[in-house]
Amino acid sequence: MPDRFPLVFSTLGCPDWTLERAAEEAVKNNYVGLEVRVLDGQIIPPDLDETGQQRIRKLMADTGLIIVGLGASTRFSSPDAAERQAQEAQLRQYLRLARALDVPYVRTFGGDVAPGHTIDKTVDWLAAGLANVMDEAEAQGVTVLLETHDAFCRGQEVARVLAKVEHPRLKAVWDVHHPYRKGESIEETWQFIGERTAHVHIKDARLKPDGDWQLVLLGEGEVPNKAVVDLLIREGYNGYLSVEWEKKWHPEIEEPEVALPQHAAVLREWMQG
Repeated sequence: MPDRFPLVFSTLGCPDWTLERAAEEAVKNNYVGLEVRVLDGQIIPPDLDETGQQRIRKLMADTGLIIVGLGASTRFSSPDAAERQAQEAQLRQYLRLARALDVPYVRTFGGDVAPGHTIDKTVDWLAAGLANVMDEAEAQGVTVLLETHDAFCRGQEVARVLAKVEHPRLKAVWDVHHPYRKGESIEETWQFIGERTAHVHIKDARLKPDGDWQLVLLGEGEVPNKAVVDLLIREGYNGYLSVEWEKKWHPEIEEPEVALPQHAAVLREWMQG
């Protein structure tokens, strides 16, 4: 029986694997696809050459998997207009790459508030930058996803940007950890961005005495992921759940051979009620 929400995982979780190995493990654990953030140990470049593109297309065709998204690192919070324009150009490249690989989504960050500036100004810069690439998104048939991250960890701030760019090619990706750690409940996040949430990143973490967060296996932390799954079912969400195990940035956490099957098993248990 198909999963209530199709499961994918980000290659951020297996930085030492080839894409071929990631695909093999996805098939083994009944994931339907991948979200490509890391390719052969490095962040996937926006100018991936034709040989690299052909490799990915062939692998997906051979395995029956899909790539649901590319993870760009673009940000639009710099006070320097030329830097924001450079970020726009890079995001356009990623949109063209996504089209070439038949990928529906490209994730972007908003960025942090620059010293001496305000969240209000940052919202304006971000909204303007994203509005400027909507023509490319429309032309390529690819949707840009603004993630709950950086100064935009909460749905409240993401919603301010979305309200300024009322375009069907701009949606949100809800990384469930970040709004939670900023004190926004899952119900509040959904109220702010639920109608335009097209994708969900799942991860769990535990608050440490020093105020930092330790990433942990699913269900072993304090992020209310089961309640998130229940909410998504209740609200009629119809997108993917993407396991974002941040092994690339946190090499001390469990190996992907442990974490990726564990996340899939727990999510399936929760989805079945």
